[in-house]
Amino acid sequence: MNVNDKIKLKEKIGYGLGDAASSMFWKIFGMYSLFFYTDVFGITAAAAGTMFLVARLWDSFFDLFVGIAADRTKTRWGKYRPYLLWFAIPFAVMGVITFYVPDFGNTGKLIYAYITYSLMMIVYSLINVPYASLLGSISADPQQRNELSSYRMSFAFIGSFITFMLLQPLIDFFSKTFDPAVDTAGKAMESSVSTSAIGWVLGVGVIGIICIVLFILCFSWTRERVEQIENEDEEKSSVKEDLKMLFLNAPWWILVGTGLAALLFNAVRDSVAIYYFRDFVKVNYKMAGTGWDVTTVYFLVGQAANLIGVMAAPKISAMYGKKKTYMISILLAGILSIGFFFVPGNLTLILILQFCTSVFAGYVLPLLWSMFADIVDHQELQTGRRTSGLIFSSSSMSQKLGWALGAALSGWILAWFHYVPDAAVQSADTIFGERLMISIIPALCCVIAFVGMLFYPLSDSKVAEITAQLEQKRKSAES
Repeated sequence: MNVNDKIKLKEKIGYGLGDAASSMFWKIFGMYSLFFYTDVFGITAAAAGTMFLVARLWDSFFDLFVGIAADRTKTRWGKYRPYLLWFAIPFAVMGVITFYVPDFGNTGKLIYAYITYSLMMIVYSLINVPYASLLGSISADPQQRNELSSYRMSFAFIGSFITFMLLQPLIDFFSKTFDPAVDTAGKAMESSVSTSAIGWVLGVGVIGIICIVLFILCFSWTRERVEQIENEDEEKSSVKEDLKMLFLNAPWWILVGTGLAALLFNAVRDSVAIYYFRDFVKVNYKMAGTGWDVTTVYFLVGQAANLIGVMAAPKISAMYGKKKTYMISILLAGILSIGFFFVPGNLTLILILQFCTSVFAGYVLPLLWSMFADIVDHQELQTGRRTSGLIFSSSSMSQKLGWALGAALSGWILAWFHYVPDAAVQSADTIFGERLMISIIPALCCVIAFVGMLFYPLSDSKVAEITAQLEQKRKSAES
C-alpha cells in the first residue's frame, strides 16, 4: 500500500480510540488528583504539589528513552503498535493501585504516593509515547496526518467526556454501596465528589477496564506504513547521535516550549476547578438523574467546547495555516480566561465563559501534535534519520512537564494562600488564590505560548516543500 493512500474511516477511529483511553486516565490525573491527594488520600497541598513535580519531572525525560526504544523496536506488528497491546492491562492495573488509599501513617502514605504515582507515569509513557509516534507511521501525507490528529484529539475529548460523565456517579455509587460510613447526609458526600476511599479505587477500576478495551481496538484497527528511507548509516546510528540531532533542531525547541506553556494553561485551570466551585461559587446543585454536581457540569461543558474546537481545527488551519491558527487561538483563550477573575459566582456566566474559552483552547492541541509530525519530516530531510518515537516522545515530555508544573504550582499556590484540606470554610485569601489560578495565571501561560510561536519557522508552504522532497527521495530509493 502506498504511504499516501487515503486512510479509511475505521482506521481513523481506531487511532482515535487510543487517545480516548489515555485521556480517560489523564483527565483523572489532571482534574481530580490534587483533590484526591488532599481530601481523600490525606496529604497536604504543598506535599502533593511537590510529589507531582518530582514524579513527573524525571518521568518526562524517561519519555525520550521510551521513544528511542520504540524507534528501534522491530516486530511483525511494526515499531509502535505492539506497545498498545503489551501495556494495556498494566496501564489499568497501575491506575487502580495509584488511587488506592493504604492504612499507613503520614510518612508511609507519602512514600506510597511517590512510588505508585511514579510507576503510573512510567506505564503511561510506555503506552502513550509509542501511540503518539504511530501518527507519523500511518501516513506520510501532511493533510491526512492533520485529519488523524483531529480524530485523535476528538476521541481524546470524547474519552474525557466519558470520564466526567461516569467518574463522579461511580465514586458516589461505590461509596454508598461499600462504605458503611457514607450516606446521603454523611460527611463524605458533602464535598463536590465523595471522599470515600473505596469509592475512588472502584470507580477508577471501572474506567481502567474501559481503557483496556480501547487500547486493544486501537492496536487492531491501525497499520504502520511509513518507513525510514534506508541508508548505509542507519545501523550505525547511536542514541547519542539521535539526541544530538534532536537538540540541534530549532523548530523542535520552539514547539516544546510553546506546547509546555499551552499545557500549563490547561493544567492550572483544571487542577483548581473543584476548589473554585466548592469555595467561591458555592452553588449547591446536582443534575437530576445523573449525580453530576456543578464542577462536573463545568468540566463537561469544557470538553464539549474543546471537541468543537478540535473538529474545526483542520478546516480552519487549512484556510489560515497551522501557525496563525495556533497563535490566534491561544491568545483568545488567554484573554477569555481572564474573565473568570471578574465574573461573580454566577453559574450561567461562568459556564458561558468556560464554553467560549474551551472552543479556542480546543483548536490548539491537534495543531500541536500535527506540528510534531511535521518536525519528524523536517529532521528526516536534514539528517536522513526518521526518529518518530524520539520526537513524539518529546511532545509527551512537554505534556507531562506542563501538567507536572501546573499541578505543582496549583498545590504550592493553594498552600501559599493557606488552603486547609477538608475544611468546611476556606479563608478569603485562599479563595482569592483560587480565583487567580482559574484566570490570570493561565492567561500568562497563553502569552508565553503566543510569543514562542512567533519564532516557529515551519510554515505550511515550507512543510509542503519538505513533504515533496521526501516523497521524491522515497521514489528514488524504490527504483
